[in-house]
Amino acid sequence: MSRFDPTMPLERAHTIPAEWYTERAFHLAESERVFARTWQCVGRADQVAAPGQFLTADIAGEPVLVVRGDDGELRGFFNVCRHRAAPLLTEPTGCVGKLRCRYHGWTYDLLGRLKGTPEFDGACDFDKAENGLVPLGGVEIAGPFVWAQVLPPVRPVTSFYAPLFERSNLDGLTHHSTRSYTLNCNWKVYVDNYLDGGYHVNTVHPALAGVIDYQHYRTQLFENCNVQTSPLTPATGAVGATRTGDAAYWWLYPNFMVNLYAGVMDTNWVLPLDEDRCQVVFDFYFAADVSPDFIRDSIAVAQAVQEEDVLICEQVQRGLRSRSYDTGRFSPKREAGGYHFHRLLSAGVRPWESAGGS
Repeated sequence: MSRFDPTMPLERAHTIPAEWYTERAFHLAESERVFARTWQCVGRADQVAAPGQFLTADIAGEPVLVVRGDDGELRGFFNVCRHRAAPLLTEPTGCVGKLRCRYHGWTYDLLGRLKGTPEFDGACDFDKAENGLVPLGGVEIAGPFVWAQVLPPVRPVTSFYAPLFERSNLDGLTHHSTRSYTLNCNWKVYVDNYLDGGYHVNTVHPALAGVIDYQHYRTQLFENCNVQTSPLTPATGAVGATRTGDAAYWWLYPNFMVNLYAGVMDTNWVLPLDEDRCQVVFDFYFAADVSPDFIRDSIAVAQAVQEEDVLICEQVQRGLRSRSYDTGRFSPKREAGGYHFHRLLSAGVRPWESAGGS
């Protein structure tokens, strides 16, 4: 098996090996070693603002729910009934007075306590108090986002991703809509594409290239995130009208992106589905003073860029399965962000890698 050496300087470094993008065993390992141990942006704060409001999500195969209790506290649970593992909630968002499994009707209150067990009289050695919903490791609100972690977090989300919250103004933007895309590629291919320092903009995104000041495109690295920035140049058409000021593309390890322009924020949450498929969830936010035409054009620009990225990412996934390819090299000028990602990923999966991938 190929080994990745995270100690190499960027100008000598190789990428992670192709099998990390194609092997089922690695996909399962990173579900435990990476996704269960990192903060995941599972929704928006406005979706769980009032008592009874909830949202559901899937974190690399783990079904989770977040709900605002009658006491005003926000809690996260595994969305799994303690009886036969059916989900408690099946809608992405909503408002409830209790959590009731639709399979056999077991009922929990919004604090996760088991309250109702129909036709369960006579069960020996069964204590309702010991069969409440299993809580998540952590749930927090930071910025306009709801964050959850499967295992107990080492640090609060605002500390883990401190540079984003310290350097970016995320206030004053209102959520407009959500779109979701399924790609036939490993989630890491999509992240690699995002983190190549603008290397592919001129060749893959011709319209966006017309506003990006490529010569001044820079990547700055932090402990658990990085940001790509570029001044934007005046241009005509929808891209020029909706992409103004300075661009800031934040990546938060492992799989969340925040894209900021004047009056615009797009977020991308990249979810692994299996070793060669992922889902990318886009959320669109806008300042209150932008027009409906601006919003329409901005979303159309994002859609066009996404379609261009889908095509190249799916082509890369096919190439990664070729016997001709094992590892690649990084552009020292452009791809520091990609190497940063690979080094963080390697640190997360190191016990699996050291065991020979078994």
